[in-house]
Amino acid sequence: MARYILALDQGTSSSRAVLIDEAGKPVVEAGQAFRQIYPHAGWVEHDPEEIWSSQLAAAQEVLRKAGQTGINASEVAAVGITNQRETTIVWERATGRPVYNAIVWQCRRTASMCDEMRSRGLEPMIRERTGLVIDAYFSGTKLRWILDNVDGARQKAERGELAFGTVDSWLIYRLTGGAVHVTDATNASRTMLYNLREGTWDADLLREFDVPEAVLPAIRPSSGVVGTTEKPLLGAEVPIAGMAGDQQASLFGQACFQPGMAKNTYGTGSFVLMHTGESPAPSQTMLATVASQLGESVNYALEGSIFVTGAAVSWLRDGLGIIGRDMEVESLASGVDSSDGVYFVPAFVGLGAPYWDQYARGAILGMTRGTTSAHIARAALEAIALQTHDVVEAMERESGVAMPELRVDGGAVRNDLLMQIQADVLGRRVVRSSVLETTAQGAAFLAGLGTGFWSTTDELAQLWRSDRTFEPQMDEGAREELCAGWRRAVERARNWATD
Repeated sequence: MARYILALDQGTSSSRAVLIDEAGKPVVEAGQAFRQIYPHAGWVEHDPEEIWSSQLAAAQEVLRKAGQTGINASEVAAVGITNQRETTIVWERATGRPVYNAIVWQCRRTASMCDEMRSRGLEPMIRERTGLVIDAYFSGTKLRWILDNVDGARQKAERGELAFGTVDSWLIYRLTGGAVHVTDATNASRTMLYNLREGTWDADLLREFDVPEAVLPAIRPSSGVVGTTEKPLLGAEVPIAGMAGDQQASLFGQACFQPGMAKNTYGTGSFVLMHTGESPAPSQTMLATVASQLGESVNYALEGSIFVTGAAVSWLRDGLGIIGRDMEVESLASGVDSSDGVYFVPAFVGLGAPYWDQYARGAILGMTRGTTSAHIARAALEAIALQTHDVVEAMERESGVAMPELRVDGGAVRNDLLMQIQADVLGRRVVRSSVLETTAQGAAFLAGLGTGFWSTTDELAQLWRSDRTFEPQMDEGAREELCAGWRRAVERARNWATD
């Protein structure tokens, strides 16, 4: 009897696999890191074969561990996939060989291409049709860069010999032995090529981006069987029945099924998503995106994408060397009562929402002779919280929808100090999920719904549990002073890399 869902969570720095039981709880987990490749300043790549091999190894390790407890692969009802979004892979249909490294969502190489598109007056049309702003963050310009810069790629693409996909497409292609080339609506909605209201690839945008339709995957619902894994890979033929970009999967895993419900996931970057219902919500600085597609029913969300949060802590570790492990930042930052006027703007790859400044760069401001590593560490945590505050403030203002609480997940939410700072800065409660890796949980929920493992979203909402609620403790005057200083610091970091 099938009693488990296998969730594959392919992230920016590691590939994870989680076996989830009928109560929605993780029972076995495994993960494997892979290389980050930086060919030039502002460029970020991954090796697609390493993405695949690390994800397969994680899945096989989970099943091996499960086997030691008596769980057989035949007890896995379905596979759900969630993935780093916007990261772009192009491969040969005949051989499955990538024609170039994966261009990662963080990569800024197409910033000038975006400038050129803006100069042609395309921003209003792209905003209206896709819900997105023109930015190097999204997949469309990355795909065009590969077609324009890899020898012979454009000609092969026009002949139908190449396939484009985000990471979900790449994994499904490999899991099915090349039999299936699909994506889901959530990932499609992050490409700048997808018409948000029509639910299809947009022919006018394909012409503007000079992308042949022949390279594109078929778009499927987020929940429902799209293919079956080859038996040698997992020890059984398992239906692939759920797929969503990581942030939409997290929204689903947090059981944010009603308009106004919102979550923030703290990873390499942070992503605030608020459910907006069955139609895209208008916004000037947020992104409108597909939250999920269940059958013919499409739900939408507003999203505020923050490019660097957890990566700022990693920089304290690798760049400055003031901590040995990421988790040490909490104890270091706790050594001082405040950042003492120090602000850290971690705009290493520009600023996302609500600024959308691809030329902003990182800055540490307000230092004096008395500044210590503890002040900088605390400023890094405050930067994570303050960037989230900027997004939430803009999201409420532009949508007209109040957000009474923020549900949080991701590795960094284990940091109690960060979560308290977040509640203080927002001036509202922050609720930590009992399952921190809700991206995997969301992928499992989608796959379970797609196979009848679970019946309804109401049933899933009953499975969600909170771990702890953080109430704001900072007085309004101190909050406003902190936020005002942050705004000054951000202005000094903006439009820095003007070349």
